[in-house]
Amino acid sequence: MGKRLAALEKQLDAAKLYPLEEAAALVKKCATAKFDETVELHVRLGVDPKQADQQVRGTVSLPHGLGKSKKVAVVTRGEKQKDATNAGADLVGGDDLIEQISKGMLDFDVLVATPDLMKDLSKLGKVLGPKGLMPNPKSGTVTMDVAKTVKELKAGRVEYKVDDYGIIHVPVGKASFEPAKIAGNARTVLEALLKAKPSASKGVYMMSVTLCSSMGPGVKLDPSQKF
Repeated sequence: MGKRLAALEKQLDAAKLYPLEEAAALVKKCATAKFDETVELHVRLGVDPKQADQQVRGTVSLPHGLGKSKKVAVVTRGEKQKDATNAGADLVGGDDLIEQISKGMLDFDVLVATPDLMKDLSKLGKVLGPKGLMPNPKSGTVTMDVAKTVKELKAGRVEYKVDDYGIIHVPVGKASFEPAKIAGNARTVLEALLKAKPSASKGVYMMSVTLCSSMGPGVKLDPSQKF
């Protein structure tokens, strides 16, 4: 552990589980890097990710955004291209855009596609898959309503998905945000996770909750508090 991080951890009570608002204020205080750190929420769930009926995945729109607009590309045809452009998409195209992507053009953060073009995009799995950019119905990026999706992504819609260890990792803002906005975004994600609890999950569902900045120490929250 570096001296900077060790000094920051001394400001925290390692045995304490903090209320959300207090945790948000501490995370902001401990974000001392020379850039605007991303604030992240890490939640360990009482689920078995290997079981299909215990998967936890979805999207949620953060009320205060992420502090940085995502670069959104849309693969579609016809009038949907106009809808996507009017909604603020950064890159819009059909077969031409698919061709560019096949050649390694990945200058976007999120790729949205209409269902009719997924057959062509599926051939690019080796290009898009490793980058986590393949459109997926479960993440809401395969849709006919491209305009709504683009607007939500631009406003701060994030995807959550349980990993192989039963943990959810979600960005909830920037260290430059006021603590109330960090807490508001985190609360929205936590409420979404509670609603997404699989019926097959037994026992304690929300086992641990940690809030941190990308270069700062983790602040442990009380997972039993009412979010």
